[in-house]
Amino acid sequence: MNAKSTLDLDAIRDDTVGAASHTHLDNAGASLPARPVVAAVIDHWRREEQIGGYDAENENQALLEDAYAACADLLGARRDEIALVESATTAWQMAFHSIPFADGDRILTGVAEYASNYLAFLRLARRVDVQIDVVPDDRNGQIDVEQAAAMVTDQTQLVAITHVPTNGGLVNPAAAIGAIAREHGITYLLDACQSVGQLPIDVNAIGCDFLSFTGRKYLRAPRGTGALYARARAAGDDPALLDLHSATWVDRSSYEFRHDARRFENYEANVAARIGLGVAVRYALGIGIEASWARIQELAARLRSRLEAIDGVTVRDKGSIQCGIVTFDVVGVDSTVIKSTLAASAVTVNVTFRASTLLDMAQRHLDSMVRASVHYFNTEEEVDRTAELVARIARGSVE
Repeated sequence: MNAKSTLDLDAIRDDTVGAASHTHLDNAGASLPARPVVAAVIDHWRREEQIGGYDAENENQALLEDAYAACADLLGARRDEIALVESATTAWQMAFHSIPFADGDRILTGVAEYASNYLAFLRLARRVDVQIDVVPDDRNGQIDVEQAAAMVTDQTQLVAITHVPTNGGLVNPAAAIGAIAREHGITYLLDACQSVGQLPIDVNAIGCDFLSFTGRKYLRAPRGTGALYARARAAGDDPALLDLHSATWVDRSSYEFRHDARRFENYEANVAARIGLGVAVRYALGIGIEASWARIQELAARLRSRLEAIDGVTVRDKGSIQCGIVTFDVVGVDSTVIKSTLAASAVTVNVTFRASTLLDMAQRHLDSMVRASVHYFNTEEEVDRTAELVARIARGSVE
């Protein structure tokens, strides 16, 4: 069955104001928020304008709390396992820096690990004598599960991988890696920045202890929103930052952490944006993650097929399961030129550079790739027109 038939595409596109003016294929960067999300954010800001931030927050407490419940529903988690923060990077860093590393510990990660995460590994290695073990890719280009299992040692303190890397289109086998982590009792941190909102996520099936994600990508939520899932049994972990929200000052010489995931939060927050995140998650759940994932995969496969048929174009995607991120390049044409040329025809894509996934890109001898990331609100006509424009660029016939 065509996934389009299970979605009310006309209603969805009517909710997506920007879809009327351009073809938005940068959903792995920042997607287009739906009307109800924008309305929820603006409505809260209006109340702050009228009665002040504290009273507006108290008035909209139910909406704010539902953001936690919605995120929990999305991930198959408990509400007390959700922390709301300002970005996926903040969420990931708060989890990572809560882990008590010591000299001799090892971190197991993948070739396609994102730059911000790997920088944290390198910074830690300057202070503590830790070893970073990079699991090679298998023949499909995803993290090699058998090699990961073989590389675990008694000193492996953390397994940290990116579920859907910023480039390459692949979906790493997160649950298979989780089984290895569980078998050996190793903490498992999953960067799900590009996967949450795009494909179904069940933290219990994956087996991760921590999972970080953002709002601005496939969830279509406001920028400056993100969340961390922290498994309840990890409640004793020591957050990198503390304030009067994440801990209680008990007496002159002692304090106590919160016993839920909100120990990873700080007191000050953009309440309007958090409410918008909750509304965006409910919107995604209302559409149905399975249905939207099927639609995204269909559109991405269509775009890959059209691009692969163009002389001079190389699609750079890999993995046995591929997602809505389609990466490619054109012989003799700089990726940034392709991006700007498409923008002139009202098609928005992005460019991924070597510095974002240094190990992966260096291994493939690539400096940059064009990244076109489809969403369920895109149309077949938009995909076909984008491929036609790329074909013209490859022929050198763009005016």
